[in-house]
Amino acid sequence: MKPRFKKDKEFAERVIKINRITRVVKGGRRLRFRATVVIGNHKGKIGLGIAKANEVSDAVVKAVSVAKNNLIDIPIYKDTIPHQIIGKYESSKILFKPATAGTGVIAGGAVRVILEISGIHNVVAKTFGSRNKVNTSRATIDALSQVRTKEEIYQARGKELPKPKPKPAKPKTPPKTKKS
Repeated sequence: MKPRFKKDKEFAERVIKINRITRVVKGGRRLRFRATVVIGNHKGKIGLGIAKANEVSDAVVKAVSVAKNNLIDIPIYKDTIPHQIIGKYESSKILFKPATAGTGVIAGGAVRVILEISGIHNVVAKTFGSRNKVNTSRATIDALSQVRTKEEIYQARGKELPKPKPKPAKPKTPPKTKKS
């Protein structure tokens, strides 16, 4: 028999929310579970999955497979996003602003989980409208799918990227002597 090694997971997965759903039928109530899961590689690749099943573990497994089919790439610039964006889903709106190094992720709930698993370390977020976890997580994915790099924006406009200007050399000053 060959020894079986557990394969390292390519993506980290985090459960955002598990809902208990009850459906009323003729004989009584049917109980199901809905799992909202986000997967990511901490390098700008994330996916969101929502799935239902009769057991919690089955719902999570199904949600992970849905998330793997819905992967998006996010361009990360200096541990933050390159520009300000607004994401919308149903009645939820989310505003993201890039932040300087050391700021951290200033967001709450599902938005924080998604940003951390995507690899964005410095960003400021504000949620408007509905604040439920499913809508805010879908609005977050919508916003992050809109992020573009400077090169993509220039290419869409049909312009060439400007060349960086060389920094002027500092004039050398003689070392100061101490006066006694």
